[in-house]
Amino acid sequence: MNEIFIQAANRVNNPAIEEWKAQGKKVIGLVCSHVPEEVITAAGMFSYRLRGIETDSTSIGDTYFGPFICSCPKAILENAGRGRYNFLDGAIMVQACDSMRRLDECWRKAGEDYANIVPSFFHYMGVPHKVTDYAIAWFAQEIEKFALALTEHFGAPSITPDSLAAAISLHNESRRLLMDLEALRNAGDPPLSGEEAMTIILAGTAMPKSVYNPMLAETIRQLSGKSAGHAGKKRILLAGSVVDDLGMFRAIEAEGAIVVADTVCFGSRAYDGLVAEDDPSYTTLARRYLNEQFCPRMFGYYEKRLEVLKQKIETAKIDGVILQNIRFCDLHGSENGLFERDLEALGIPCIRVEREYGPLGDEGRVRMRVSAFLERLSCPPPPGTGVLKRGFSTGRPPPAAREVIRHARSIEGIQLRLEPVEPVLRSVQDGRRHTKGVRPDARTHPEFSGRHRAGHGHGRARAALPERHGQVPGGGGHGP
Repeated sequence: MNEIFIQAANRVNNPAIEEWKAQGKKVIGLVCSHVPEEVITAAGMFSYRLRGIETDSTSIGDTYFGPFICSCPKAILENAGRGRYNFLDGAIMVQACDSMRRLDECWRKAGEDYANIVPSFFHYMGVPHKVTDYAIAWFAQEIEKFALALTEHFGAPSITPDSLAAAISLHNESRRLLMDLEALRNAGDPPLSGEEAMTIILAGTAMPKSVYNPMLAETIRQLSGKSAGHAGKKRILLAGSVVDDLGMFRAIEAEGAIVVADTVCFGSRAYDGLVAEDDPSYTTLARRYLNEQFCPRMFGYYEKRLEVLKQKIETAKIDGVILQNIRFCDLHGSENGLFERDLEALGIPCIRVEREYGPLGDEGRVRMRVSAFLERLSCPPPPGTGVLKRGFSTGRPPPAAREVIRHARSIEGIQLRLEPVEPVLRSVQDGRRHTKGVRPDARTHPEFSGRHRAGHGHGRARAALPERHGQVPGGGGHGP
């Protein structure tokens, strides 16, 4: 592995930035993959993706954001407040989500208390949430305003069609190379682990493309045709919230799996889709950055995002999908539930994991969840679950049986301990809604007599009723 890649992936600052700054060139930070980096490159500057790595607390972030918000922008503000971004000459904020939108105002406010932490160029650019003709036209105007503000602030030459065309070509080259790297990851015996692949990808967000692309091309050449002994491992696709540190990959692969595909923000989401090179214009940039994005911030694109997931699952021969989201990430937290529903219906095993951001995460807890998920992937289909598409088993009762069990669990105050329920599953599958034993009535059903409430007796479903002020759930009065 190239040592420069390792440093760029794991450190806020790195030698590539230091060398760029030593030449008197500018570094512009950005917070979202919806920012058209080609504009920054065309202005002769380097676009640097902001990350919250190397933080060990969010004390500054908590002060300005408050506690109940995604920890990613708080960690970025923490780095800014501690002076780790002092090499930035500018930064561009967008409303990637509501939490990231607030980074704009919180960073400015923190600048009143912490000297010199706000770059001299601090620009806010709006990004539409829909893809329509008028949204593309409006976004093109926003990009043009950004380009004008950037060049005027630094006294840089105006961006011309030729300089924009060269920048588009450079970034497309990077995207094509990363697609080649993804093809290597998808191989039956990949020549590198998920952690190593993500190291290479993350390095590209913290290095000038003119420096990064030749190194990436050489790395791909060296890896092509090789294997690394990963054949036979459970193949995982990682989806969901931003993953810009290597801890999540380490946690998954430490349990014996390998991450061979992803749809995360710093991963394939950023490089899928090229910018058309036949028309180097702001409208062309607007069209690509709105149409080729996987992020749930884009309204009305769920079906397209699901199709992208299914294609990657098919191409990479995925065994299971890990749907992770940072705590308080409403967008990914909500959409992960939809993905789980639809993918499980296709027989594709999924697990949802809520976590804290990057270096603030609980790696031990994640590893425990992943370990349990891998055990599920290794088990044969349980009796009565049926044969599902793609040869996967959900490891759960069929939907109709789950509906019966869900109804039983919904009665307030009753917590069921389900034992073998094959007779119930068979009767449900046969079309007979036989619910005896899983549809309790706290007052009359024999399964819930006094001895069962005390925790004794035998049955397909046992219940323990709480002694809450003597009230029997489902009853109208109070018990003795």
